[in-house]
Amino acid sequence: MFTEIPSTRPVTPLLDQIDSPADLRSLDASLLPQVCLELREFLLYSVGQSGGHFAAGLGVVELTVALHHVFDTPSDKLVWDVGHQAYPHKILTGRREEMPTIRTAEGPAAFPLRSESPYDTFGVGHSSTSISAALGMALAFRAQKKPRETVAIIGDGAITAGMAFEALNHAGHEKADMLVILNDNDMSISNNVGALNKYFTRIWSSRTYSAMRSGSKKVLEKIPAAWEFARKTEEHMKGMVAPGTLFEELGFNYYGPIDGHDLNELINTLENLKKLSGPRFLHIVTRKGKGFEPAEKDPIKYHALKPIATPPVTVKKPTYSNVFGEWLCDMAAADERLMAITPAMCEGSDMVRFSHEYPDRYFDVAIAEQHAVTLAAGLACEGSKPVVAIYSTFLQRGYDQLIHDVALQNLDVLFAIDRAGLVGEDGPTHHGAYDISYMRCIPNIVIMTPSDEAECRNMLYSGYQHIGPAAVRYPRGSGAGVATRTNMELLELGKGIVRRTSGVDSGQRVAFLVFGAPLAEAMKVAEIIDATVVDMRFVKPLDEALVREMASSHDLIVTLEENAIMGGAGSAVLECISASHILCHVLTLGIPDHYIEHDTPSRQWRDCGLDQAGILKAVRQRLVSQA
Repeated sequence: MFTEIPSTRPVTPLLDQIDSPADLRSLDASLLPQVCLELREFLLYSVGQSGGHFAAGLGVVELTVALHHVFDTPSDKLVWDVGHQAYPHKILTGRREEMPTIRTAEGPAAFPLRSESPYDTFGVGHSSTSISAALGMALAFRAQKKPRETVAIIGDGAITAGMAFEALNHAGHEKADMLVILNDNDMSISNNVGALNKYFTRIWSSRTYSAMRSGSKKVLEKIPAAWEFARKTEEHMKGMVAPGTLFEELGFNYYGPIDGHDLNELINTLENLKKLSGPRFLHIVTRKGKGFEPAEKDPIKYHALKPIATPPVTVKKPTYSNVFGEWLCDMAAADERLMAITPAMCEGSDMVRFSHEYPDRYFDVAIAEQHAVTLAAGLACEGSKPVVAIYSTFLQRGYDQLIHDVALQNLDVLFAIDRAGLVGEDGPTHHGAYDISYMRCIPNIVIMTPSDEAECRNMLYSGYQHIGPAAVRYPRGSGAGVATRTNMELLELGKGIVRRTSGVDSGQRVAFLVFGAPLAEAMKVAEIIDATVVDMRFVKPLDEALVREMASSHDLIVTLEENAIMGGAGSAVLECISASHILCHVLTLGIPDHYIEHDTPSRQWRDCGLDQAGILKAVRQRLVSQA
């Protein structure tokens, strides 16, 4: 058991010999426990250097070694769900020495990435996709008559999403040749009952048992009553020691649960399962943070780490999530109608205090974004005031429900949308780059973009008081450091505010129309070129009167947003100016039409031209071109 994160690279003689899974498979099986020990220690070291997802990887060390030992990867396909658990996989597949630079522009991505390695079979970021993707691969191999194995590894949280069950249902119907591994590290389908349970697992995963069952079926199916009796007997026997009836009914042969840290048991079971065909479901029980004592005691705290070398912050500014969490409690105290919903993001959305103070008004729906949105709609139907705390990229999953269940019915639901814009090291799977674009086209919805912490609190209050769908989208991390007040101000719907007025009387007058977080950078540029700065506040309804005023009195309008340029707030401004028949030059700045890879937020802003230098350069170039 490790108790500290190594500050220097550990000595790992066996691990250093493994540059590919083929090297792992060439080792004597007796050496594999030592490989696991070295892999776990190296993982502690590398994540300590780089920061990143932590506890999940520690929990699948033995599973990862067993999978690459038993299966002929990359010919056989491993599909890791979510990707939080994929760090050991990356270490064993040729990226060991790059791991200290993971999540930087120069290093590997935080999640499996097809372009990065042939061992990364599917790009993930959202949960519950692995079974569908693995099923697609299995069906392709069947059509191509390629004898390859396909394995989906999914967690107990991810399998709660509806998509996972849709895939299981289809796989059972197709009788697809695939293996699904449920990595259960929190909730259990059944308690592990020890040796007897392992014994039956070995029997059920053996060729002997499968042959016996298949042979018996051929004999007994001629006698329907006898076959039905045998089938029910098998079901009841399984139910006593491993209640996997749900998965059996979906068409899978269920095996387990087994100890996911027992390497020998894992290898034996996987080798047996590899010899079988059809849909197979293996349930393993692991411990998140396994082998590192602090993470085992508090896996939530150690879900992800910052680099251990990170200098301490002397004055910690509250994050936008902190602002939301405080507002939520304050609003709940003032209005008993408030109900809060999160799809498994209590800590990330800063809802811990609310969950403790208002447990009867707090609903964690697990990884079920679609359900979260429609649940809110149902609450609103009967007079409650639901607040859905959700990350921008995850609301995409509930988009249909946002349209049909909330907006179409004009229901009174507030969406607190976190991680809007560029999120940094997690990369394109987690960037909230599209929410303005995909929400702006929906009728009935109000969209607000706070430029600082105080504005965020007031917008949450204003959105809450608005009767109908409303969304407040705010970025990850801390803002400008503007202190929030205990009171809450009701903002006039659809009204922006002029933050700075240009002193230029003639010539090339510039006005920045800013939506949200880029306001601070716009103010810096405005001081250099003496420009007007407008905090637009609302994307929808747009302050059209203010837009027309700025377009009529300035030579260049510059729109700024931390969202995709295509279809975003800048597009709304262009539509307004066009409809008003105003001739005016417009420069739209935001996230360009390509995926922004993992990097620090500041470098991402630089690369997108959203920092002070980038904005200033773009404006000056445009002024020269239109002179």
